[in-house]
Amino acid sequence: MARRRGSGSKKRGYRSRKAAAEARQARAGGWKSALWTWTKRGAIACVAIALIGAIALFTSVYFAAQSMPSYSELRQSQTGQTILVRARDGSQIVELGPSYGQWLEADEIPQVMKDAMISVEDHRFYSHFGIDPIRTTGAIIEGVFGEDRIGGTSTISQQLARNVFLNSNRTMDRKVREAILALALEWNFTKDEILELYLNKVYFGGGAYGIDSASRKFFSHSARELSLEEAAIIAGLVKAPSRYSPTADIDAAVSRANVVIGQMVRYGDLDPAVARQVNVDAVNLREEVGQDSIRYFTDWALPQLDLLLPSGTFEPIEVWTTLDVGMQRAATTAVQSNVPESAQGALVSLDRDGAILALVGGTDYVTSNYNRATDAMRQPGSSFKLFVYLSALESGYTPDDMVVDTPVTIEGWSPRNSNGRNVGEIDVRSAFAYSTNTVAAQLGNEVGFSNVASMARRFGITTPISTFPSMVLGSSEVRLIDMTRAFAAVSAGGESIEPYGILRVTTADGDELYRHENARSYRLVPDYVAAGITDLLQTAVATGTGRAAQIGRPVAGKTGTTSENRDGYFVGFSSGITTGVWMGRDDNGRVGGLGGGTAPARAFASYMRYAVRDRPVEEFDTDLQLPDWQLEPDDEYYFGEEGEYYYYIDEQGNLVEPGRSERIGNGEFDQEGERREPRDPLDPRGMDQERGGERPSVTTGNRPSNNSVNRPAEEKPPAAASDDFLERATGREVPDDRPRQRRSDEALVNERRD
Repeated sequence: MARRRGSGSKKRGYRSRKAAAEARQARAGGWKSALWTWTKRGAIACVAIALIGAIALFTSVYFAAQSMPSYSELRQSQTGQTILVRARDGSQIVELGPSYGQWLEADEIPQVMKDAMISVEDHRFYSHFGIDPIRTTGAIIEGVFGEDRIGGTSTISQQLARNVFLNSNRTMDRKVREAILALALEWNFTKDEILELYLNKVYFGGGAYGIDSASRKFFSHSARELSLEEAAIIAGLVKAPSRYSPTADIDAAVSRANVVIGQMVRYGDLDPAVARQVNVDAVNLREEVGQDSIRYFTDWALPQLDLLLPSGTFEPIEVWTTLDVGMQRAATTAVQSNVPESAQGALVSLDRDGAILALVGGTDYVTSNYNRATDAMRQPGSSFKLFVYLSALESGYTPDDMVVDTPVTIEGWSPRNSNGRNVGEIDVRSAFAYSTNTVAAQLGNEVGFSNVASMARRFGITTPISTFPSMVLGSSEVRLIDMTRAFAAVSAGGESIEPYGILRVTTADGDELYRHENARSYRLVPDYVAAGITDLLQTAVATGTGRAAQIGRPVAGKTGTTSENRDGYFVGFSSGITTGVWMGRDDNGRVGGLGGGTAPARAFASYMRYAVRDRPVEEFDTDLQLPDWQLEPDDEYYFGEEGEYYYYIDEQGNLVEPGRSERIGNGEFDQEGERREPRDPLDPRGMDQERGGERPSVTTGNRPSNNSVNRPAEEKPPAAASDDFLERATGREVPDDRPRQRRSDEALVNERRD
C-alpha cells in the first residue's frame, strides 16, 4: 500500500509539473499574442498617419500651386523694401533698398555661373522634386548625434520660395511653408525656369539682387561676361553676403570662391586640369569711393527690424534712429586722425539712457565693412580692471584704503608693472590711477576671480570670461560696445544700460509701426560702490594713465594696453556721454607706440570736446556714503537699543561683546571655562570665510590690512547677480564661463599693460 501511495504521489507530482509547464507556455503564448497584436496596431497606426500626412501634404502643395503667381508675374515682382534712415533730428542720412540689374534669360546666363551655383548650393538640383531627402536626413542625423546644428538643407527651390514669398525667420512653421512652396514651384515650373528665377532674384549683399546687379557692383560689367573666377566669387556670396563680400574681406571672398571651385570639380562640372589653372586672386574688383561711416551704424541697427516689426512687413518704411550726424562726423574724424598707420580703429558713444549717438566700426567702410565696434572680440587690457575694483569696493575696500605694490605670485603667475618697479604702500585710488598690475592681481585673488567674472557679466559683458589669474589684466576678449555699456552703467550711478539705435519706425504714409520703450533698469551695484569707482576713474584721467583724455571738464575713464601694444583701449564718460575707443590691427599684430593712454585717449578727447560742447558741465558724485556694516567700530554704530555697542572697550582696554560681562583679553576665560583669544574687530580674516572656498596660493610681500570690519550676519553687501537676473538685465543669453585664455599665464608675465 505504501508503494502504491508513493507511486500515486509521483504521478500526481508529474501531472503537477506538466500542468505548470503548460500554464507557463500558455502565459508565454499570451504575451507573444499581445505583443503581436500591439505591433500590428502600431504598424497600422503608422501607415494611417503616413497616409493622412501624405494626403495633407498633397492637398497643401496642390492649393499652393494653384494660387501661385504666374511665371511672368514672378519675373516682375521685386524682393526687398526701400528703407529711408533718418538721424535723431529727422534729417535723412541714407536710403537703402534693392538694386536690380538686367533680367537675364536662361540662355543668356553663362554656364559657369549655373554650374558654380548648383555645385555649391544644391548639387542634386536636377534630380530632386523641390526638397532633398538625402541632404535633409543627413543634416537631421548630424544635428541629433553630431555637434552641428541642423542647417544648410535648403535646396535652390526652397531658397527661391523663401526669397520670393517668405522671410528669414528660423522657425519650424516657416520651414514647413518653405518646403510646401518649393514643391509647388516644382509642380508649376521647369528646372530651367526655377534656376532662371533664382539667379535673377537671389541676394548677393550690398543691396544687389540678381547676378547682373552683383556683377556690375563687384566687377563693373554685365553678368553675361562673367569668367569662371568671377562666377565662383558670386556663387560663394549666397551663404553669407556680408562675410564673403569681396569689398569687405577679399581674403574671405577668395577662400570661399576656392571652395566653390572645389565643389565644381567634385561634382563633375569642372575639369581638374582647368581648376588647377584658376587664379581667383587675379580678379579685378570695381573700386568704390565716397561711402560714409554711417553704414557701420546702419549695418548694426537695421537687422534688428526683423525682431521689432511684424512678420511680413515689405512696404517702404522710414526708420528714425538715435544717431547724431554731427557726432558721427566728429567720431569718424577723431578715429581717422589718431589711428596709427596700418592699424584700425573703432568708437562707440552712448547717451545716458543707452541711445547710440555715434558708432564707427573702422577707418574706411569701403575698404572694410567689418564692424569692429560691435563684432570684433579683442583684449581690453587694463580697462578690464574696472570689474576688479568694482568687486573690491563691493567687498569692503574704499579708495583711501592702503594696499602694497609688491612682487606677487599667484598659482605660478607673476605679473609685473609696466614700469618694472614696485613702490610699496599705496592707496587704492593711486593704484587704480597708475594701473598697478600687482595690486590688481592681489585684489582679484582676494575677492575671487570668479566674482570678478560675475561682476563683468553683471555689467553686460556677453563674451566668455576666463577665471585664470591673468584675467584681472584683461586677457579675456570682449566687444567694444559691451565695454562701453559697462562704463555707461557706472556713469548712470550703477544702473543697468541697454544700448539701442532705433527710436521709431513708420510707413511712408506716417503710420507708426514701432516706438522704442526704455528697458527696465536694474541696480547693478550699491550707490557707494558706483561713487567709489567713479572716484577712481576720475583720478585715472586727472593724474593717472588717462591724462590725454582731459577735455577741460570732469572726465572719468580707464586706459588699456595689451601685450606688445597689440590693442589700445580707452573708455570714459563726461556730462552723461560715455565713449569707448579701440585701436589695433585686424591681424593682431604689434603697433609701435600704441597704448590706451596715447592714440585712443586722444581720439576720445577729440570726439568728446565736440560731443559735450552744448551740455552743461557735470561734477561727479564721488561722496561715499558707506553702509553700516563697513563703518569702523569707533564710529559707535549701534545695534538694537541705544547704548548697546557691537564692541566696546572696558577701562582695562579689553574688548567686550554686547550682553557679556566677561573680558576677552589675554588670560581671560569664557563661560565654559575655555581660554579665549582676544577678538579684533578689524581682523579681515572673517571676510574671506564669508566669501567661501579656498583662495589660490599667493605669495606677496607684507600687506597692510584694509579698513574693512567683520560684517554683522544680518547685513552683508549685495550678492553677485544670478544668471536669471543677468539675462533679464542684458537681454541676452548668458554664456558659460570657461577657463579660456589666448596666451598662457607665463606668457603674460612680461606683458606691458598700462
